[in-house]
Amino acid sequence: MTQIDYYFSTISPFTYLAQDRLEQIAARHQAEIAYKPLDITTLFTRTGGQPLPQRHESRKAYRLQELRRGAKRAGVALNMPAAHWPTNAAPSAYAIIAASRAGGGDLGALVQAILKACFADEKDVADDKVIRDCLAQTGFDPALADKGMLASAEAYGNNLEEAVSRGVFGAPFYIVGEEKFWGHDRLETLDWHLSGEP
Repeated sequence: MTQIDYYFSTISPFTYLAQDRLEQIAARHQAEIAYKPLDITTLFTRTGGQPLPQRHESRKAYRLQELRRGAKRAGVALNMPAAHWPTNAAPSAYAIIAASRAGGGDLGALVQAILKACFADEKDVADDKVIRDCLAQTGFDPALADKGMLASAEAYGNNLEEAVSRGVFGAPFYIVGEEKFWGHDRLETLDWHLSGEP
């Protein structure tokens, strides 16, 4: 079975704009998704990018236009800046990692619920109650928010190291074999690739 390695951040608005299109593509091609949340700020600094506050004003302005247009095309609400952004992405990432190991729910829906909480519902995804609610609404045990923290923290760090070693430099980022796709707006190209187009 084809595997899509999915590198993302739970506080990335561009990851939010992907919605469930990756899951739809994976289902269409009978592919498996390996969800790999990571520390996006550290990824930027490790791969030559700049955290948002350090970017030139023209880049910041263009980013906001892209987000506005992307949200309109996706038909979703997007609050920028979100009320609780930036925030600590680690607790929500740890919950996703723990849920991936535990099973029993819909992992793609969990990722989307956390992103929606941040960018549409004005909630702090570092808050334990918010994370528990997202786990519960997607079929997982809410107690996963507090389980396996050490193992999840280790996996979170490993995801970053793996991402850097594989040439990942932003989020969302998808890898199939040696083929790389950066951005929610490259999902159509990923779909095309999985169709076996030359």
